[in-house]
Amino acid sequence: MIRLSLILVGAGSLALGALTGVTPRAATVVAQPSRASDIDGIWSFSTLTPLERPTEFAEKPFVSDAEAAAWVKQQIDRNNRDRRDGGAEVDVGRAVNDYWFERGSELARLEGKRMTSLVVDPPDGRMPPLTEKSRATLAARAADNRQHPADGPENRSLQERCLSFNAGPPMLPGPYNNYVQIVQVPGYVIIFNEMIHDARLVPLDDRPRPPSAVRRWQGEPRGRWDGATLIVDSTNFTERSNVRGADENLHLVERLSRVDANALRYEFTVDDPTAFAKPWTAVLPMRKTGDRLFEYACHEGNYALMDILRGARYGERR
Repeated sequence: MIRLSLILVGAGSLALGALTGVTPRAATVVAQPSRASDIDGIWSFSTLTPLERPTEFAEKPFVSDAEAAAWVKQQIDRNNRDRRDGGAEVDVGRAVNDYWFERGSELARLEGKRMTSLVVDPPDGRMPPLTEKSRATLAARAADNRQHPADGPENRSLQERCLSFNAGPPMLPGPYNNYVQIVQVPGYVIIFNEMIHDARLVPLDDRPRPPSAVRRWQGEPRGRWDGATLIVDSTNFTERSNVRGADENLHLVERLSRVDANALRYEFTVDDPTAFAKPWTAVLPMRKTGDRLFEYACHEGNYALMDILRGARYGERR
């Protein structure tokens, strides 16, 4: 598959160097951690395992390789954008050729078993229900979006505005660019996602967080080591940092731990009492890769947002 990015050689290294003042190569030499806590590297997290468990798997958190292969084939055939059945309207809806997508080709493995959902708690593999307050907030927002779909860029999604995508936090697989580079330097860990070129600088000290009035798309992270596991604790999200319905009260705890030379376990817990009936946890296995990151130059070529607003003005004049 071809990764859907603007290919500029060395863009990832330049971005990391700008953040740290040193190149990734130099940082590795200076801050060589013990092997137990070495999570440096580029990791792929593309998978066809859905966030929530499909109904056909019901009480089965894991399936056999044969069951997994059959389900994967069904999903690949169903989502193939090169199909030409369904008529012109359906064809336009498929938009981009399947060539450009890199969703993955198998279900993720956890401890050698094929996962049917990334959500592992609750045990049914489904996110807990939204609270009444959250449902009302989301309904009001949807109604406002219908009445004001394109008054300005703020009416459009964070994805369309190139501000936030599946890079997170938390990180979740998307249609392409499912890569993250982790760099350890003295006092910090850098989590650099290929999607939307997002880089999180995670301090490893106990510095105070900013006041609650200071909100960021990616939250305010603080990191610490628990043995060989990096724990990233983040708060201070915005109300628009939507993690499947979460709001500004989101408390996100991520755990990253090296399983072996080629595997990383990424686990996160979403705790947001004003949005969800209870906390929920997901696990996303990652694989070491020799691929390199390319720049995702969203804004430089993002004519779509401008065209959406121009189209809305044209519609108003008519």
